[in-house]
Order: sequence, then C-alpha cells, then structure tokens
Amino acid sequence: MDDRPAEAALLIHEIEGHLLVESARTESRAAAARFTARLDWLTQAQREEVERVYTEDHLALTRHIWRRTAHRSRELRTEYETRYRSLRRRLLAGALLGMTFALLVAGAWVSAP
Repeated sequence: MDDRPAEAALLIHEIEGHLLVESARTESRAAAARFTARLDWLTQAQREEVERVYTEDHLALTRHIWRRTAHRSRELRTEYETRYRSLRRRLLAGALLGMTFALLVAGAWVSAP
C-alpha cells in the first residue's frame, strides 16, 4: 500500500498547526500593542516589557483554551460514538425481531389449511 497520501495529510496538518500558532502569536502581539498604546506614560523599556509579558499571558491563555476545546471534543466524540453504537444495536435488534416475526407469520400462513 502507498503511504504517500497519509504522509501528505500529516504534512498538511503540521503546516496548518504552524500557521495557526503563528496566527495566535501575531494576534497576541497585536493585543499587547493595543494594550500598551493606552499607557502613554510608560517608557519604551517598560512598554516592551509589558508587551512581552502580555503576549506570553495571551499565548498561554490561547493554549489553555485550545487544550480545553480539544479535550471537550474528544469527550463529545466518545459520547457520540457510544450513542451511535447503542442506536445501531437497537436498530439491528429491531430489524432481526421484525424479520423473525415476518418469518413466523409467513410460516403460519403457509402451513394453514
């Protein structure tokens, strides 16, 4: 079997991840710049330090939100898969019961005088 499609998909996911992280970094830096722009009394060194700390905090929060979202996504997937299996079993049981009933009725009809 050719593994190239799987490798390509993995590479695409990795690139998407890098782009997402870089986007979050850019967003964090922009938020930090907007925040410090309102603090006109800061010196340049203080502004840079506040922006650095704000950016780190913003990125940490973003990572935390991503992890919680991924965790909840896994929980929901497990719940839905469990529910789907249960419904599929019930449907199969109902179909088997219906076919059994139909065969019994057909058998009774054929053997009737």
